Amino acid sequence: MKLPRKYSLQEIAELLNVTFVGPESFPITGFNEIHVVEEGDIVFVDHPKYYDKALQSKATVILINKNVKCPVGKALLISNDPFTDFNKLSKYFNSFKSSNNSISETAVIGENTIIQPNSFIGNNVKIGNNCLIHANVTIYDNCKIGNNVTIHSGTVLGADAFYYKKRPEGYDKLLSSGSVIIEDNVDIGALCTIDRGVTANTTIKKGTKIDNQVQIGHDTIVGENCLIASQTGVAGCVIIEDDVILWGQVGTNSGITIGKGAIVLGQTGVTKSIVGGKTYFGTPIEESRKKLKEIAEIKQLLKNQKR
Repeated sequence: MKLPRKYSLQEIAELLNVTFVGPESFPITGFNEIHVVEEGDIVFVDHPKYYDKALQSKATVILINKNVKCPVGKALLISNDPFTDFNKLSKYFNSFKSSNNSISETAVIGENTIIQPNSFIGNNVKIGNNCLIHANVTIYDNCKIGNNVTIHSGTVLGADAFYYKKRPEGYDKLLSSGSVIIEDNVDIGALCTIDRGVTANTTIKKGTKIDNQVQIGHDTIVGENCLIASQTGVAGCVIIEDDVILWGQVGTNSGITIGKGAIVLGQTGVTKSIVGGKTYFGTPIEESRKKLKEIAEIKQLLKNQKR
């Protein structure tokens, strides 16, 4: 998430009530998760396993729970609980704002766009031209929707990321301050859920078609001209490249990439990244011809055992 202006290291340290390592005037322009950090961003890390990854990332400020050697050209914010302090940033720069209208006064609706009754359009939502938003659709704050988009009843855009930290007293939620971007010529079926990014955006690119009852997790990017069939569940931080087809009841792990033009057959568990241009099936996932051949061979072995 980009900050409304450039902040100094000292300003952010005072906001969080933490100590810092680096020049007082060291510039900070945003805060983001590790997989989307850019120069000028704060990233948080609270486990030794990921210290090196955070310190060597593109982030220039590391919110960390140990006083480690600061890399050249970077700065540190030393915190007892980086997870909680990262949430403080989300609350401060992206606090929840209620809306008393079914279509917020700050929403921008394009020409020839139809919004059916009982839909909710949140603060600062932008919807393009020639869109059709059916009844009972919910579009949370700051979502952006392109032109010629159809969204069917019961769909929710922009709900919080499913992201929790286990504490002795229960689960602690990482607050979401990202959003959802739907590009031009996208169709979204009924009862779909597309979660917003934690600090960045969940994106559905132009020309993609999504069937009913599909879940898209936080910070996932779905490429152009993809087809996603009913009851598919895509985890967070997944990259789906252009022209991918996911048939019904496909499920994915988080943080994987599905290559351009891949076809994933129904009820497949995509447990790892896969290259494009091939057809896949099964759990664990394999190329469909190989998997089906294995199944046939197992059946033949069972027949031979019975004989």
